[in-house]
Formats: sequence, C-alpha cells, structure tokens
Amino acid sequence: MVQVVYSDQWGDVVDRPEDDCVEIRWFDTTSQMDGNDFSEFLTRYVEQFEQSNCNNGMIDAVQFKMDFAKMNMGWRDIHIVPRYNAAGMKKFAFVMPQGMPAIGKAPVNEGPANFPTAYFATRAEAVAWLKA
Repeated sequence: MVQVVYSDQWGDVVDRPEDDCVEIRWFDTTSQMDGNDFSEFLTRYVEQFEQSNCNNGMIDAVQFKMDFAKMNMGWRDIHIVPRYNAAGMKKFAFVMPQGMPAIGKAPVNEGPANFPTAYFATRAEAVAWLKA
C-alpha cells in the first residue's frame, strides 16, 4: 500500500512497498529551496528509508527547481549516503526531466555509495530497473 510518510512545502516522501522503494516526489516550490532546506528534507527522507522495509530509493525530480549551486553534495556524501549504506540500500533511481544527460547511462556507484544509481526519463523505466 502506497503511503505518504512525510510531506512539507518541498515535496512528499512516499513508502512504495509494491515497488520496493521509498520515493521523494519534489514539488516545483523547490525553486525557493536553499541548501539548509535541502539538507533537512534529505534527513527526513533517510529517516523514512531507515524505518521502511524497502530496499531501494527513488527520486522523482521532474518538478525539482532548486538552483544546483545551493546544494552541498559533500554534506550529502558525509551525512546521508553512509546512512543509506547502513540501512541496506540496494539501488537508487532518479526520474529526471527529458534531456538530462545521465538518462540511460549505465548505473554507477556515486561517491561513497555501496549501491548503483541510475537515471531514467520515465517512472515505469525506473521502477522496472528497481524491481529487476
């Protein structure tokens, strides 16, 4: 049963046991998001992943509008990815807007991740890869 387990002005965190993943669905309000907001949301997400019985993560970033210059990916690598690793993350899928260069490339382990990440143009493709 799909269940929204956290929601705020930036997006929803959705437990999707039938797809074996916990998902972030970003809202277009992320255009107003700053680095602290991003870090706080990722913290809520990893907490929900740690509590779920799912093995995978998925991000629907089609509506994600935050300025990438405001992100602190080093903070994510230090504070979030190790928690994904410890919780047993198996795969991580991103659903991205059309034209994103990483769509369709071979999955890779990014940074300190012990799991592969892949980028997709559709939810159906992402879910099929997560379930494979």
